[in-house]
Amino acid sequence: MRRTGTTRRAALAATGALSMGAVLAGCDDGPQAPGRTSRAGSRAGAQATDARAQRTLRRGATRVSATLLAQYDQVAAAHPATAAALAPLRSAVRMHTTALSKGAGRAAPVAPAAAPAVDAKAALRELASAARRSADAHTTALLEAEPEFARLLASVAAAGAVHAYLLTELAKDTAS
Repeated sequence: MRRTGTTRRAALAATGALSMGAVLAGCDDGPQAPGRTSRAGSRAGAQATDARAQRTLRRGATRVSATLLAQYDQVAAAHPATAAALAPLRSAVRMHTTALSKGAGRAAPVAPAAAPAVDAKAALRELASAARRSADAHTTALLEAEPEFARLLASVAAAGAVHAYLLTELAKDTAS
């Protein structure tokens, strides 16, 4: 007895042929009107724009951390008694700055911060405030960052929040 109608093999072959036709038809947009770019061209342009935006974001994050690093240096120089306590925190901020700068391109020079307070306790409170602002800036940048850089920013922001806490506690323990 012979089967009539469509066999499974014939149905699969027809489906494959239709799929291949659809794929091939989707590969070409047809003739382009003047001034109109292809999807591939617009995707490449969007990727270039996104890459520029990510470099700008990295430069901004690097600048925030570099500014904080400069403030650590100023406080340690102005108040040598605090230098030993600030050394591990400063070292961490230096490593954060280095990590954030990868892929940022040329960084703009950091403007010198205002001179630290004459009183060591006040200088440490100002540094804690700067660490808080830095953490906030990195947290805000998370919204626009690509996933891998967002994870780095989250880590740096968390470390900045811890630094702010530690600096506040150090200020409490420091003699005026």
